[in-house]
Amino acid sequence: MDKIVIEGRRPLSGTVKISGAKNAVLPIMTAALISSGISRITRVPKLRDTYTMIKLLEIVGANVEFTGNTLEIDSTTVDNPEAPYDLVKTMRASFYILGPLMARFGRVRVSMPGGCAWG
Repeated sequence: MDKIVIEGRRPLSGTVKISGAKNAVLPIMTAALISSGISRITRVPKLRDTYTMIKLLEIVGANVEFTGNTLEIDSTTVDNPEAPYDLVKTMRASFYILGPLMARFGRVRVSMPGGCAWG
C-alpha cells in the first residue's frame, strides 16, 4: 500500500474537497426513488452516465433538478414501473433502478442492462 510520509515541525491543517464518484452516485440516485419526498445529493459528477440516469428517473416520473454539482430528486410523482430498453441498454448501472421500483410498485419491468463491461 502506498503512503505519504510528512516530516516537519509544524502541524498540518486545512481542508480537502472530495469529488463525487460515478460508481457511488448512480446507486444513490436510484435509492432516492424509495423516498416519498425530495432527496438532495451533493458533489455529483457531471458525466454521461449521470445525465442518462437523470433521464431514466424522469421517465419513471421523478422530477429532477441538477444545478452546479447538486442534484435534487423529487420522487413524489413517480408513477411508472417500467424502464425503457433504449436507455437501460446504454448503462450497466441502470439495473439499480430495479430494487426501488419493485419496492414502490410490487412489480417492475426492466431490460437487461448494457454499457461498458469495465463499469
